[in-house]
Amino acid sequence: MKSMWLALALCAVAPTVAAAQTVQAPMPAFAGTRLEISATGEATRVPDVAIISAGVVTRQPTATAAIQGNAAQMDRVLAALKRAGIADRDVQTSSINLNPEYRYQENRAPELVGYTASNQVSIRFREIENTGRILDALVAEGANQISGPTLTIDKREAALDEARLKALANGRARADVYARALGRRVARSVSISESGLQRRNRDEVQV
Repeated sequence: MKSMWLALALCAVAPTVAAAQTVQAPMPAFAGTRLEISATGEATRVPDVAIISAGVVTRQPTATAAIQGNAAQMDRVLAALKRAGIADRDVQTSSINLNPEYRYQENRAPELVGYTASNQVSIRFREIENTGRILDALVAEGANQISGPTLTIDKREAALDEARLKALANGRARADVYARALGRRVARSVSISESGLQRRNRDEVQV
């Protein structure tokens, strides 16, 4: 999962009702003391989705043969995914390429020797425990380029929102401590900003 830092700029005087808002423009002038606080909030989730990249690379003397051979091999790979119960929405094409291959010799013009066709798909596994079995099936059906898996969570925004709320609460509590030490009180939030999305151990969201 991702992590981010939430910086809070808080005003610490006027006796108005506290309110938070996101401000991208320069902060307006105000009377009183401005207190800037950086706070973090964490939301922990167990990864429930694995993402892998699987592909087929074929080499043939002609472009047509390379494309046709690649398409046929990829069809077998996609059929294996369907048999494994992977939904169409969890399979996305990430790249398709066709490149000529040349033989280079000294003092001679490059010689065209064939073509390489490649097709890569990104696959989301919602039953992580089946990842190994599905990878074996893909290789058996012709997948010859595989990377991953990368573990993540399905409902990432919900975890981020939880972390944001905790960061806001932590920032307000910290501002109150400083304000009381100065003999004042926090009146309202002047601006709120987020920065620094970071990954921590793949199972923790921090804001």
